[in-house]
Amino acid sequence: MLKVYGLKVSYFTGKLEAYLRCKDIPYEFCPMTAQDFMRTIPEKTGAMQMPAVELPDGRWMTDTSPMIDWFETQHPTPPILPEDPAQAFICRLIEDYADEWLWRPAMHYRWSYPLSSKLLARQISDAMGRDIKAPGFLKRWRTEKRQKYNFVTRDGVTPETRAHVEGSYLRLLDLLEPIVQARPFLLGERPTLADIGLMGPLFRHCAMDPVPGIIMRETAPGVMAWVYRVWNARASRTSCTLVSGIPGDLLPLLRELGETHLEALNANAIAWQAGATRHGMTIQGTVYRDIQVSQYRVWCLEVLQTRYRALDDAAREALDPVLQSTGILEPLLRLPDVESQYANAESAPFGKSLPVFAEVRN
Repeated sequence: MLKVYGLKVSYFTGKLEAYLRCKDIPYEFCPMTAQDFMRTIPEKTGAMQMPAVELPDGRWMTDTSPMIDWFETQHPTPPILPEDPAQAFICRLIEDYADEWLWRPAMHYRWSYPLSSKLLARQISDAMGRDIKAPGFLKRWRTEKRQKYNFVTRDGVTPETRAHVEGSYLRLLDLLEPIVQARPFLLGERPTLADIGLMGPLFRHCAMDPVPGIIMRETAPGVMAWVYRVWNARASRTSCTLVSGIPGDLLPLLRELGETHLEALNANAIAWQAGATRHGMTIQGTVYRDIQVSQYRVWCLEVLQTRYRALDDAAREALDPVLQSTGILEPLLRLPDVESQYANAESAPFGKSLPVFAEVRN
């Protein structure tokens, strides 16, 4: 049986577990200790990140997106990606938006509000710090300060940007609520990669953390119900029916994705190409400053461009009007031939992984 190393409060561990449960893939959950995180996992995968997966044959994997792609080759039925290539590309876009853009509001709500940060600092330090000999209050204090500094202060969340950061979450709830009130999952009667991707921010963070959880329950109860519907979904008992084409109620969400996530990917890629380590960007009129440049997010844009260019004429004929009307096509292709220089891209999720904020440059 495969082993999943992570935490039950982790953004990407929740995403991976939702996928494995949906596909009826059995696994053993192994709570990650500080020793695992700082030594074992980097030795096995090349990155201090969670989740990490140990396969029965002794191989290790990390990074949920390529991991899910690999699992799909081993467990293809029912597929988590729609057979319709236009729908499949939309799923890829939504997954990337959830993984990378929604990270900021999820982390902000967790670590900027004491009601959430005190609770999560206790939960994380109790779980990961059980092998560290130090007073509990000190471990909790250090966890809270470190997480807020790394994932809020250093990620562009300031008094000037805070309203926009929170607005990204509030708008998402408003955009998702009518969709999940109309049908069980984003594209029909069964979960797709779009649902699984959104489980990263919306399950273990926004639905379960005190502050964003209150907001979700009060303003978007349909989204709250959808979160647990995805968590409870099983391939063995879920209808395979999907809607036809790209539903009209997804278009406002795609427009938001283009205005935020794709603009951020472009700003990051331009900074990377210029050799910068920190950069700024303007998103929906809000100016973000002093954000760490990410080689990994250059790779994200590179992969999206590669997948789009691999579509055949029929798929593009169906997809392009949607991408144009939602303002996605131009930022998707604005930078020609983006190259991340990710040396192990072809071997992912195996081999040495690329952390989101790696300092290594080629």
